[in-house]
Amino acid sequence: MTAPRRCTLGFLVALAASGETLQFNLMLPPVVERRLAAVRDATADRERTLRDLFIEAGCSDDKLVEQKVKQSKVPNVICSMPGQIESTIIVGAHLDCVKAGKGVVDNWSGASLLPSLFESLKATQHRHNFVFVGFTDEELGLVGSRFYVRQLKKEDLKQISAMVNLDSLGTGTTKMETDRADKRLTSAMIGVATATKLPLKIVNVHQVGRSDSDSFQDKKVPSILVHSLTNETYPILHTREITWTRSGSRITTIPTI
Repeated sequence: MTAPRRCTLGFLVALAASGETLQFNLMLPPVVERRLAAVRDATADRERTLRDLFIEAGCSDDKLVEQKVKQSKVPNVICSMPGQIESTIIVGAHLDCVKAGKGVVDNWSGASLLPSLFESLKATQHRHNFVFVGFTDEELGLVGSRFYVRQLKKEDLKQISAMVNLDSLGTGTTKMETDRADKRLTSAMIGVATATKLPLKIVNVHQVGRSDSDSFQDKKVPSILVHSLTNETYPILHTREITWTRSGSRITTIPTI
């Protein structure tokens, strides 16, 4: 395993999902923070912004697709990175938010990280195929992720070795959901966190709501949900407005009235 002592959540997730030696380039914090700050209010604007961030990161032409989704006016955004074997790792995050909030935490924090994760991996060859997906309308019933899964053939589903879902990051250290998570991915996450000396805790949030990883778990695809929530931070998700500020080297979220 090739990994620095300190790395971002995105790199940890990719390492845990791949189960192999993985080389990557570290993204500078200002780049990640600028992409986080590019949050928009409307779902359609968020989709276009995410598409543009993928292009900026080097994902374009046939590697970048806007997938039309039945029952939604806004498409999924899909960025693919080909590998050497018939095995796919999907890293996903929903790009929409509830109307009551600005959705910086839930879930532009996850969606805006996808282009940076792609950019960190694009310079080297990988055994697995990586697919980064910004799902539309998760807040309306997992619309984008359910459509994505349903249009896959049985052969495509069998080739998915892992689905890593990023939802509501940045309110604290890394947490993972284990109620429905694949045991192999759970063990891999713990192993990588231990090796890199990064904090990782188990906080199960499945009882308070479903996320896009459920769409894959319902089809028996090995999946895991990565988040940052606790009982203390969960209430800020759907407050009337949420903004963000930088405090030292850490991004913190604050509710505003």
